[in-house]
Amino acid sequence: MEKITKPVSGYLMVLIALLFLGLGIFFFTSDMHFLGLFSSLMFIFTLPGFFIVEPNKSMVLLLFGEYKGTVKAFGFFWVIPFMTRNKISLRVRNFENKPLKVNDKIGNPVMVGTIVVWKVEDTFKASFDVQDYENFVHLQADAAVRKMAGLYPYDDFEAPEAEVTLRSGVEEVNHSLEAEISDRLKHAGIKVIEARISHLAYSSEIASAMLQRQQATAIVAARRKIVDGAVGMVEMALEDLKIKGIIDFEEEKKAAMVSNLMVVLCSDKNASPVVNVGTLNQ
Repeated sequence: MEKITKPVSGYLMVLIALLFLGLGIFFFTSDMHFLGLFSSLMFIFTLPGFFIVEPNKSMVLLLFGEYKGTVKAFGFFWVIPFMTRNKISLRVRNFENKPLKVNDKIGNPVMVGTIVVWKVEDTFKASFDVQDYENFVHLQADAAVRKMAGLYPYDDFEAPEAEVTLRSGVEEVNHSLEAEISDRLKHAGIKVIEARISHLAYSSEIASAMLQRQQATAIVAARRKIVDGAVGMVEMALEDLKIKGIIDFEEEKKAAMVSNLMVVLCSDKNASPVVNVGTLNQ
């Protein structure tokens, strides 16, 4: 468990060290060599104990393998030289994972890249519960991405309409990713501030086929819109002609007109009209 401690002020110990130095000089000049030697040794003893903690940094203190506390206050301090001091940064850090090849819920290989923003919150866990907390963050983030990707399909081609996908459910997917990484890193005293997908694409071996599939789906949807609009326009034209009594079509002629109008309205090229210079029945 992390324990916050505040060592002796380094400025105070500078004065004490200078006092030992002055006493040593005084005793040597006064032929009190034993006291002079003791004072000099005390001066030398104090020197390795000084250290500085910068803002958003911390110092973990160990005495003969026993955890004595963590210094989180910034400043100039002193501890007995026998203490081991391990510096740990408390600053917010981030890294962007290169896209990983993972499988989505229905087995399609996809490339997923992520950005994770994190910081050390518990220095005791970060120092002693894992071997290398920075490497631990990277490995667990990769594992979380693989697990998260398996919970969702890439898109909604084969998914039920109401199901969240990696492409459409950005907020929910990012929240799921952040929760998964946070749960994995809490054992190392790491707080995840943000985790989100930065890159999402089909894997190269199926990207071309999936692109054709998407294009075909878009074309079918567009054609359906065109046909629905054309049917409405034909209905409206026939209804107006009938109401205004401009012309009365036989069923055969009406079918021919409907066919021609549908061809003109649904064609993806400009129509080339043919002018009838004879009678209507020709």
